[in-house]
Amino acid sequence: MSVTAESIIKDMRAGRYAPVYLLQGEETFFIDQVGAFVERNALPEEQRGFNQTVFYGKDSDLKKVVSAARRFPMMAERQVVVVKEAQDLLDWKQEASQKLLLSYLENPVPTTILVFCHKRKNLAKNTKLYKAFDKVGVVLSTKKMYDSQLPQWIKNMVKSKGGVIDDMAAQMLADYIGTDLERLSNEVDKIFLNFKEKGVRLDEEMIRKFVGISKEYNPFELQKAIAFRDVMKANRIVNFFEANPKDHPIIPLISLLYNYFAKLLLLHHASDKSDGHLSRTLGVPPFILKEYRMAARNYDLRKVVACIRYLKEADLASKGVDAPSITQGQILRELVFKVLH
Repeated sequence: MSVTAESIIKDMRAGRYAPVYLLQGEETFFIDQVGAFVERNALPEEQRGFNQTVFYGKDSDLKKVVSAARRFPMMAERQVVVVKEAQDLLDWKQEASQKLLLSYLENPVPTTILVFCHKRKNLAKNTKLYKAFDKVGVVLSTKKMYDSQLPQWIKNMVKSKGGVIDDMAAQMLADYIGTDLERLSNEVDKIFLNFKEKGVRLDEEMIRKFVGISKEYNPFELQKAIAFRDVMKANRIVNFFEANPKDHPIIPLISLLYNYFAKLLLLHHASDKSDGHLSRTLGVPPFILKEYRMAARNYDLRKVVACIRYLKEADLASKGVDAPSITQGQILRELVFKVLH
C-alpha cells in the first residue's frame, strides 16, 4: 500500500506516530499538510514550548537537528523536532554530517518525533540515507498532480471538509486555478465561511460568486467561444480582458488554451472515439466530451497543430522574447485572431 499524506494523517489521528518522517518531492502542498498536522497535533499546546523545536534549513545544520532529536522530553510523553526546507540544511550533503544522521536513524530516540520536510527534491532510493529513513520511519514522496487528476482531488478535498461539489463546479475550479493545491484548498475554505450549516453542495454559480469568476467574461467562456468559433463573443471577452489586464493575466490563459488544444490533438489521433476511451485519453469527464467533439469538427488536425504553434509564439511574446514592447492585451488579441481565422 502506497504512503500518502492522507494515510499518514489518518494514522496520526489514531495516535500512531513514527519516530522519523521524510516528507519529500515536487508537490509541496502535501509536505506542508503533514508537517503542519504534526506541529498542531502531536503535542498538547501547553507542552509545545519546551518540547517542540522547529528548524529552518538555511539557518541550521544536521548536527543541531540530531542533537535536538537526542534530547528527552520535559514533563511530557514525547518531543517533536521539525526541519522545514531540509534540502537547504547547511551540511546536508557533507559526509560527516550524513554519518551522524545515519547513526541516529539506526537507533532513533523513541520519545522523539523527527520530521524532515525536504521540498522539490527526492533522495535517491539507492542511497544509504534513503534506505535508513525507509527502514525506521515513514517516507512520503510526492509528485506534481496532473490536470486530469485535479477534479477528483477537488471532490475528495471538499468531502474531507464536510461538503460536496458538483462535477462541473470541480472542473471549473480545476480549469480556473490549475494545480496550485494550496490555493484550491484555501478557496474552498473561503466559500465554506459563508455557510453555517454542514454538507454544503457547491455548484458552478457558487464557484463564480465566491471565487470571483465573471459569468460572461472568464477564461472558460473564452475557451468555449473559441471552441465554437464564435468570433463576436470571443472578441467581446478579449476586449474585457485587455481593459482589465491585472485581473486576467495572459500566461494562465495561454496555459489553459494550450492544454485545450493539446487535448484536441489527442482526440484527432485517437483510434477509438468512444466516450469511455476519449474520457480516459483526454483526462476529462464524459459530460464535457460534447464540446470537445464540436471543437474537433471546427478545428481539423492541421489547424490544431497551427494553433499550438500560435500559443507557443504568444507564450514567448508574453515573456518579452522577440516582442519586448507589445502589451499583453495586444498579444492576446493577435493570438485569438490567428486561432479563429
